[in-house]
Amino acid sequence: MPTPVEVVAEPMLTLQLLAWVVAGSLLGCCSGLVPGVHANNFAFLLAGAAPSVPAPPLFVGCAMLAAGVVHTFCNAVPAMALGVPDAEMAVTALPGHRMVLEGRGYEAVRLSALGSILAVIAAVPLAVPVTWAVTAVYPTLRAHLSLVLAFVAVALVASEPTWRGRVGGLLSFALATGLGALTLDLATDAPLEAGGTLAPLFAGLFGAPVLIDAIRGSGIPRQESDGVRASRPFVGVTAVAGALAGAVVGYLPGITAAIAAVGVLALVPNGASDRGYIVATSGVDTSNTIFALFALVAIGQPRTGVIVAFERTAAPLEVPILLAGVVLAGLIGFAVVIVVGDAYLEVIGRLTYWKVSVAVLAVLLALSYLFTGPVGIGIFAVATAIGLVPVRVRCRRVHLMGVLIGPLMLGL
Repeated sequence: MPTPVEVVAEPMLTLQLLAWVVAGSLLGCCSGLVPGVHANNFAFLLAGAAPSVPAPPLFVGCAMLAAGVVHTFCNAVPAMALGVPDAEMAVTALPGHRMVLEGRGYEAVRLSALGSILAVIAAVPLAVPVTWAVTAVYPTLRAHLSLVLAFVAVALVASEPTWRGRVGGLLSFALATGLGALTLDLATDAPLEAGGTLAPLFAGLFGAPVLIDAIRGSGIPRQESDGVRASRPFVGVTAVAGALAGAVVGYLPGITAAIAAVGVLALVPNGASDRGYIVATSGVDTSNTIFALFALVAIGQPRTGVIVAFERTAAPLEVPILLAGVVLAGLIGFAVVIVVGDAYLEVIGRLTYWKVSVAVLAVLLALSYLFTGPVGIGIFAVATAIGLVPVRVRCRRVHLMGVLIGPLMLGL
């Protein structure tokens, strides 16, 4: 006789868990909507506060994962409205912002939300088989990581359609590599110890250049209909491909959502459109949280700031409960980004845009100081100068991800 399975329901425990997931989701919403706040900075702040929270570690861990997931939904909104991404949304910022300037901002918000929620739905059933497959080849990939990253760097440069773009891409990659080599491991004396130099690096490389150019712009035009002009099969295939690429991001250091999305778009028909970029990058960014959790279980290596912070809470790896929390957070994030994203665009559209750009630049400077201290201001200034290069030489800004890839590739 087979052993009977007993299902035990504890309503109060379930309600408490739901409350913590909702609370974490609200925190992720707040962090994702602040321009220039990287998920790692937010995660380390949570990790610092976690020991003083009077709750079981499992609840705190669920809240932290929920915050990380919802952050990946909401961080697309400032990337599109202001052109200020965190690292994961580096590729999305320019196409999404371009759609906003074309009056298609509501559609861009919905494409990002669809890419994220479809990636969650796809990643949950795929997590176990994909983790098994990646775990099988992981030792080989880890042993040859420098070659893998070198191949990625060459592929990024070669994907530029013109020789001018390729030379510009190589120059951008080299400058970013040098910057990363000099700054990533810098010791900082900051008011908030929350993730090191990532905040000024990515605020300068990807946020400030867009804001500087926007000061001379005419602002955000009136947004048109919120209908999605991409076909359902295209959105679905691109989101699932992004979810699979999230497994690569979850296991290999140095490969970010922005880089993985470029690889996805090369395989998806008509993927290199603005809509394709948004769906793919959002899918990679969100599914990465799920696969990073499985990477922690499978190989014991935390691959994202959120998972590092989760590990510090000493939460038990109750995967079914944690996955349920992630899925619920995904549903919350989807609803929030549709409602808040539209309102965000409307508010920004009513403001004088050059004043908004100056104000956000001031916010990025303040965050650089808070997270990195006085040295962060210098890093922000140098990163901004390097961040202006791709636009001036007419190549994609994804080459600036050399700030992470380059030092790892060179073993620095």
